[in-house]
Amino acid sequence: MKFSFRQLEVFLAAAHFQNITRAADSLAMSQSAASSALKELENQFDIQLFDRVGKRLQLNELGRLYRPKVESVLAQARELEQAFSKHSEVGALKVGATLTIGNYLAVGVMAQYMNTPTRPRVSLEVANTSTIARRVKDFELDIGLIEGEMQSSELEMIPWREDELVVFCSPTHPLTRKGMLTDDDLRQATWIMREQGSGTRQSFERGMHGLLPDLNVLLELEHTEAIKRAVEADLGIGCLSQVVLVDAFRRGSLVPLEVPQHRRFDRQFYFILHKQKYRSAGIDAWMELCRRLE
Repeated sequence: MKFSFRQLEVFLAAAHFQNITRAADSLAMSQSAASSALKELENQFDIQLFDRVGKRLQLNELGRLYRPKVESVLAQARELEQAFSKHSEVGALKVGATLTIGNYLAVGVMAQYMNTPTRPRVSLEVANTSTIARRVKDFELDIGLIEGEMQSSELEMIPWREDELVVFCSPTHPLTRKGMLTDDDLRQATWIMREQGSGTRQSFERGMHGLLPDLNVLLELEHTEAIKRAVEADLGIGCLSQVVLVDAFRRGSLVPLEVPQHRRFDRQFYFILHKQKYRSAGIDAWMELCRRLE
């Protein structure tokens, strides 16, 4: 732009006081600085906004024409400055979520976030933990919601909510006739699993320490619904988040299995942010809505 907001402020102050000295005082400027700013504004566009009578400045026809436009521009600029200062405007957000969170939790948060007065837009990318982490590192996503733990000097991991994996099978599977499963039962079972690099797979392998080399993994699938369908078809047993399985257990299309007590499948969901990422009002609002989820 050829003009500055300071030049516009001098123009309005001069129009109000009709005196450059009083205009300068009101803006905490020297008289010479205020005079220079006003002269530069006029010279840049080869216009004259005031009739000068001695020390008195009188708005001319052109000055009167532009005064309301300048008032409007500066009012909007002050409003924007105030919003920046208070970080109060909730704006568009780019969110990444792992499959369990993205498919079963994040959409509800999106609906609430987009229903705020400014109607901000949210783009949601659903992928596994490693992909979401990489895109947050590259500033391609504002915030990530992940299921797996990870180490990164560039990312901040903020605990969000607790979760638990559940081993499950179809109602007709032979293991439904047993009570507490043994480690031998787990070794002998055929498994339908999430792929390597997913938070669910990471938590599963931590809970199954000592048994991993002996497990019979028939399929590794990226999508939780595909795993559920495969287990319903009696291709094997699975292990997924309880969030994913609630409806299927209620319908009876899948049933939970009780694993040995020393097999722990509890875990934590996390927010991840780049350590150098500015925490906007939108990010704070998103995190708050996530924390309200039951």
